Amino acid sequence: MAYGVRVLARPEIGAGFSLAGVRSIEAASAEQARERLQELLAAPQVGVVLMEEAFYERLPEDLRRQLGRRPLPMVVPFPEPAWAGHAEGAEAYIVELLRQVIGYRVRLK
Repeated sequence: MAYGVRVLARPEIGAGFSLAGVRSIEAASAEQARERLQELLAAPQVGVVLMEEAFYERLPEDLRRQLGRRPLPMVVPFPEPAWAGHAEGAEAYIVELLRQVIGYRVRLK
């Protein structure tokens, strides 16, 4: 049996996943996300649920423990995107490229 991946996130974040071809389930609030999660847990074709971290953290502790013990679907929280502005200039561009490649900021002198 083939299992699918679903994303449980706010509409503005879910749209990006939908554009990438991953089916997204949208929730406007943590309560709504909990309801949608219950629906996904009952769906036999769902193998992985990527859940926005802000929603995951607001789940009751006992539910999070149950999710950790379940084999399927795996519920994986992901952090929300950070919308940071870009610095100006060639040096800032190089620093940003280095950050993306090695994973942390460097200081050019």
